[in-house]
Amino acid sequence: MARILVTEKIAEPGLDALREAGHEVDVRTGLDDAGLRAAIVGAHALIIRSATKVTAEVLVAADELLVVGRAGIGLDNVDVEAATEGGVMVANAPQSNTLTTAEHTMAMLLAQARNIPQAHHALKAGRWERSKWEGVELADKTLGIVGLGRIGKLVAQRAMAFGMNLIAYDPYVSVDRARQINVELVEELGDLVAASDFITLHLVKTPETENLFDAEMLARAKPGLRIVNVSRGGIIDEQALADAVAAGTVAGAALDVFATEPTTESPLFELDQVVVTPHLGASTREAQDKAGISIAEQVGLALAGEFVPFAVNVDAREVAEAVRPFLPLAEKLGAMFASLCDALPDKLEIEFQGEIGGFDNRLTELSVVKGLLGQISGQPVSFVNATRIAEERGMELRTTNTALAKDYVNAITLRGGGHSLAGTLVGPGGEQRLVLIDDHAVYLPPADHLLVIRNDDVPGMIGMVGSELGDAGVNINQLQVGQSDEGVGAIMAFVTAGPVPVEVQDRLRAHDGIVSVRAIDLA
Repeated sequence: MARILVTEKIAEPGLDALREAGHEVDVRTGLDDAGLRAAIVGAHALIIRSATKVTAEVLVAADELLVVGRAGIGLDNVDVEAATEGGVMVANAPQSNTLTTAEHTMAMLLAQARNIPQAHHALKAGRWERSKWEGVELADKTLGIVGLGRIGKLVAQRAMAFGMNLIAYDPYVSVDRARQINVELVEELGDLVAASDFITLHLVKTPETENLFDAEMLARAKPGLRIVNVSRGGIIDEQALADAVAAGTVAGAALDVFATEPTTESPLFELDQVVVTPHLGASTREAQDKAGISIAEQVGLALAGEFVPFAVNVDAREVAEAVRPFLPLAEKLGAMFASLCDALPDKLEIEFQGEIGGFDNRLTELSVVKGLLGQISGQPVSFVNATRIAEERGMELRTTNTALAKDYVNAITLRGGGHSLAGTLVGPGGEQRLVLIDDHAVYLPPADHLLVIRNDDVPGMIGMVGSELGDAGVNINQLQVGQSDEGVGAIMAFVTAGPVPVEVQDRLRAHDGIVSVRAIDLA
């Protein structure tokens, strides 16, 4: 059972699912920084929204933390780099509020075009100002979309229904992909600013995007430009935007997010041409429930050591369904391989053979490395820090994929340090099997306790080992004998009910005909 600290309001269905899984859900809202650092001690997971600041100092205090789950998209309140250094996974819920945010973007676009809030306020104050709040149509206007990700695409689809012409700036999207949704890509952001009647922003806040829309960029605005930002605060220089609106360089703006939140002060608040809302982009009942349920699922997967689709600081964030069943096998092979080797190998070669060789196996590779280093590194190893620890320890990784498999439909083979190990999945239930140990063919489950003995291929060896183990009270659950392709030498692999004492291993090494004795103990 894991302890999960929850510091902000999360949908109860998500928390209930974690409780049903046997976890302790510790809800403590309203914590200041000192309170958070105290409460996080002993917590295995932390679930937050946007208000909780997960700093490097907080992460240092988190002595058992495995995962931080952010119920929403933005991660500017989480020190992701510090979390990665500490091996803490950071996951968000990027799909939970995409529809809600896209709808709010359209609402702000229409409110800005038709001056709805201003006219509403005037009429309720007793003023009929029909001519003062004349608006503009969306039809036949050019909408510039900055960031053509999930939300940007939804906005594009909805804007097209209004008869708008669509252009976009996104260096990570191909021309063909944009063309499929009737969007024309532009190569430079400044060109988009100069050509657009309306602009919507769909970016995360990073050092590269902070104050992306500064005075210089806004000076390139097409006359009559209106800007809508329902993404993250700080992407627009608020003072520069206020100056541009006051000067008439920009006709108006609609903002849902601000550089500092919560806030009731901004130079933009003084301008009638600006529509503002208090970060309502994801504030619908449906989105809140989706975010809570989604992040609870991500945290549950992380605590179970399984693949987490929305982990932001893992090298591989996607895994094919055909590959997913091999992740536990890959981690088990890595752990067993560590016991076969005297030391961390300088180079680890991983080969994915057969059908899985045709897929992206980055996460499967991470599973191998996580299992291997978890046995010998002396520090917590996760999908987050496995590659970094391997690099720090000087282990070179070399992965190959091949559609050819010699004896099995699929196989994972590890080589390094003079040893080899291979495994596969068999049967309708995908049961794990070891099929190769040090280039000797075997066929047995990858058990937690395995005694591997290399010996001369002479009579009496099995009986001698069986007697030694029996005298020591070690029960043998399964035995496999394997020969090399050349038929020279043999391997005996004993699955035992418990660990084999060191003194028993030493006695076995002293027998004639025994080449090596290695005990694999993972439990």
